[in-house]
Amino acid sequence: MSYVDNVYENVVSYYPDQKEYHQAVKEFLESVRTVVENDEEKYQQEAMLERMVVPDREHSFRVTWTDDHGEVQVNHGYRIQVNNALGPYKGGLRFHPTVTQGMIKFLGFEMVYKNALTGLPIGGAKGGADFDPKGKSDREIMRFCQAYVGELFKYTGPNMDVPAGDIGVGGREIGYLFGMYKKLTDQFDGTLTGKGLTFGGSLVRTEATGYGLMYFVDELLKDHGQDIKGKTVTVSGAGNVAIFAIEKAQQMGAKVVTCSDSNGWVYDPDGIDLDLLKEVKLEKRARLTEYAAKRPNAEYHEGHEGLWAVKTDIALPCATQNDITLEDAKALVANGTYAVCEGANMPTTLEATDYLQKNGVILCPSKACNAGGVSVSELEMAQDSEHLYWSFEEVDSRLSDIMRNIYHIIADAAKENDLGENYVAGANIAAFNRVAEAMAAQGVY
Repeated sequence: MSYVDNVYENVVSYYPDQKEYHQAVKEFLESVRTVVENDEEKYQQEAMLERMVVPDREHSFRVTWTDDHGEVQVNHGYRIQVNNALGPYKGGLRFHPTVTQGMIKFLGFEMVYKNALTGLPIGGAKGGADFDPKGKSDREIMRFCQAYVGELFKYTGPNMDVPAGDIGVGGREIGYLFGMYKKLTDQFDGTLTGKGLTFGGSLVRTEATGYGLMYFVDELLKDHGQDIKGKTVTVSGAGNVAIFAIEKAQQMGAKVVTCSDSNGWVYDPDGIDLDLLKEVKLEKRARLTEYAAKRPNAEYHEGHEGLWAVKTDIALPCATQNDITLEDAKALVANGTYAVCEGANMPTTLEATDYLQKNGVILCPSKACNAGGVSVSELEMAQDSEHLYWSFEEVDSRLSDIMRNIYHIIADAAKENDLGENYVAGANIAAFNRVAEAMAAQGVY
């Protein structure tokens, strides 16, 4: 058995129930197999792959809080610090009832290599809890956040681990977390990013992942002699990533015709009405049925089947993992889709990935495409350390430069390794090389 295969088998054996983590590790190891096997003895002697797939540390803790009825509630909290070879641990916090240790580990593993592609000095981590903010009062959410950070603060700091937001953790939650962190540590520092503008936050943070995705797409098309202007784009999701990807795509001249939420999806042949979508999802937090009711030509579809069958030039999955299945991939190929660029974390199944690549659809992975959020988080860290605020234009310009550079990093890695337009492998190889070089230079410990 090869070194790569042995490492993967050990991951499956050691973490048998963590299916999401198996998927992330398998995709990564298959992508870097050729690079590793070209110098297998060196990597094996240093146990490089073992040290990459086993996190530095995994914190699991009880979160005890009291609801509005005076009843004590208990949730499971996590912070998994995967690798800090390039800089302080960096990664979001997710509050959602589906959160498990395996899910957090998979997301943290992805963060290591996503962050490596940015070229910024940050490592990778992820955290969260199986707490559902939906249906909770502001006071309940505040008490939960305070209880969660009562344990989390022990493992964080501006030069140690800098959490940010994710699903279920927005500006409100970051504010509550930061307030209690400040009380517990007597420190006002850059430990949490995604903060409000009045207390150390950065402009463009809300737009960052969606805008960054479109800067990446724009650079991809330019490198292939194409223009995004006039292209038809399909999007899944209706959160910040999807909404601001739609906004930037429209600013660039593309026509976006779909979006979705947890209940269903909308096809709007006239193009998504961005102002209405923002009103429905960001202001009212309502369902897309309300959007469809106000758009005479829009079609609302219950569930998620069929979205990727809509004819499109560029598909942007911005909802959740495993959004595009093998059947969806077949529909995308049949409709002549040019590229799929992942705005969500690992939204394409391994089978769908393989089918798209074998049938000539360019697939750009999430660790490259959705690095805009963490990039602006790091820019927020830089502003905090300098006690400065940068203008919207300056942050946006830096974000654009970072995302366009990421495209060229992964394209060059694919070309150098004779992988053609296999940008999934190109991203993994480029990130692997950067992390492995730093780990080797710092010794075995």
